[in-house]
This record gives sequence, C-alpha cells and structure tokens, in this order.
Amino acid sequence: MKNIQWIFVLLACLAATSIMGIGIFISEGSLTGVLLSIVALIFIMGFGFMTKKKSRENNEKS
Repeated sequence: MKNIQWIFVLLACLAATSIMGIGIFISEGSLTGVLLSIVALIFIMGFGFMTKKKSRENNEKS
C-alpha cells in the first residue's frame, strides 16, 4: 500500500466542502455565498492540480 499524501486528502475535503457550500447557499438564496463558494472551489482545485503536477515532476526526475 502506498503512503497517504495528506495534503491531497485535505484539498479533496475542502473542495467537497465548497461544493456542499454551493448547494447550501443556493437553497438559502444567497448569491454572495454561492459566488464565494465557487471562487473557493476554483482556488482549491487549481492549487491541488498545481501541487499534483509539481509532485509528479519531482518524482520523475528522482
């Protein structure tokens, strides 16, 4: 079994929380909350993809 990379687990949980936030804010009718959740989701997903790319590049060169 491979080692767990906790940063990716954390990022996945944060992204899932942002997606849940979008649904919650839609049901409450809060446009500001929806927009903030979408921005948070884009930031978290982007950071996760950048981190994954860097980790792949470091593993290939070693």
